Amino acid sequence: MELRQIEYFIEVAKREHVTEAALNLHVAQSAVSRQIFNLEAELGVELFIREGRNVRLTAIGRSFLEHMEQAKKVIDNAKGEIKDYLDPERGTIRIGFPSSLAAYTLPTTISAFREQYPNVKFELNQGSYHELVEGVVKGEFDLALIGPVPKHEKKVTGKTLFTEKIVALLPTNHPLAELPHIELNQLRNDSFILFPKGFILHDMIVDACKQQGFKPTVSFEGKDIDAIKGLVSAGLGIALIPEITLIDSLPRLTVKKKLVKPNISRTVGIIIPSERKLLPTEVVFYEFIQELFAKINQFQIDLF
Repeated sequence: MELRQIEYFIEVAKREHVTEAALNLHVAQSAVSRQIFNLEAELGVELFIREGRNVRLTAIGRSFLEHMEQAKKVIDNAKGEIKDYLDPERGTIRIGFPSSLAAYTLPTTISAFREQYPNVKFELNQGSYHELVEGVVKGEFDLALIGPVPKHEKKVTGKTLFTEKIVALLPTNHPLAELPHIELNQLRNDSFILFPKGFILHDMIVDACKQQGFKPTVSFEGKDIDAIKGLVSAGLGIALIPEITLIDSLPRLTVKKKLVKPNISRTVGIIIPSERKLLPTEVVFYEFIQELFAKINQFQIDLF
């Protein structure tokens, strides 16, 4: 079995089409078909069911794909480790992040890091809380910024970088817009704009409302923090969002209000896999980001 056969097999399995796989691999269709045929002959089983120009995996093909994807990641990690060992200041870091940290925390951190390590490259992957944890566990990316920091995930290790408040974003014409701060219970009759179910911020807000004795009326759900802020700006509801998402400026026709009774906050940090050792370049970034936020917290530098 050759590495080329594994790569061809994975590509065909993903696309379920030999021609499309060949185009993406920049090789002739006949070369892909031949390698798949040779692989099946070597294994003694059919990995695909042919349906005209399309193909789909057999049951044993699906099982084989899982093993080959894991094998490919092991090979890629080994190659990356050798590359980083030769020069850890020129490696590539695959980092995941949620949309709530995309506008300020992530770019500010990377900018500070690149001042010291200008040749390190980044591959950025946005996802929900659960996608970030799963992505780190499966090796889809090396580490992830996340909030809140998971406490009971055995396959990832989390380090808290800072804690931030959840604030209320209201339209300027809201009856509570002139108050210095508001209680969550005062919003029980409002229409909420939330992240969708499955997003950790959705669960945090719904749980906080339940603790105050009401279930929020949800008018809109959106995965993008800027879209949520835009809907509040249009007067279509209120949102409870991390304060850091408003650090640069408030959306037009909105006001930010501190929440009391209860105070809602979340930890923000970084997670790494518990069952895989970080590569040298990843270690450099992991140590850098902890030192950066330790200084910010110690000296109360107003960056975040």
